[in-house]
Amino acid sequence: MRPAAVLFDCDGVLVDSEPVTDRVIAESFTRHGLPFDAGEVHALFLGGTMAGVAETARHLGADLPADWVDRIYEEMFAALALGTALIPGIERVLDTLDAARIPYAVGSNGPHRKMEITLGQHPGLHDRLRGRIFSRHDVARPKPAPDLYLHAAAVLGVAPAACAVVEDSVPGARAARAAGMTCFGYAPRDDGARLAAEGARPFAAMADLPALLGL
Repeated sequence: MRPAAVLFDCDGVLVDSEPVTDRVIAESFTRHGLPFDAGEVHALFLGGTMAGVAETARHLGADLPADWVDRIYEEMFAALALGTALIPGIERVLDTLDAARIPYAVGSNGPHRKMEITLGQHPGLHDRLRGRIFSRHDVARPKPAPDLYLHAAAVLGVAPAACAVVEDSVPGARAARAAGMTCFGYAPRDDGARLAAEGARPFAAMADLPALLGL
């Protein structure tokens, strides 16, 4: 069914930021006594909050300082500012939504400053999203709670059941399901089984998304 609005996660859906942030986190963990590589970080923490990442890492034995979340964000921001590519095909997806007059918004567990750095490198895209970029800091609870997507739908003036969500993480897919929204799981590197288990419909390329949306 054609949605009345489409809500996008940011990292890994609009911008290809996850390889950079996974590497930065892995290097920090290793410096603090928990040897991890970027792949392990990605598998364990994709879609979570940095406070949750820190809590889990400490439980696993990392000796993280009290201000680690602030420090790691500064490291991430510096690395992302060096260059963060768009996910291939995402601009064409937005072109298709614009042509169909379907509104869209962004809902991310990341802070606004992070999205200003990553999306801001692409002024055309950033301008299209202005006023419709929402962070977990805009709501009471982050994903996997439904708050963020319910907030975005309310701002757009669209009923939750009429919204589609595009996600690449398990917490995000759970948030979409909790909000009563149809979820499409972007899984370019695997079969999408982890997203399908949360009720999402997996797909491997952004070029496939418009047809899945009925456009």
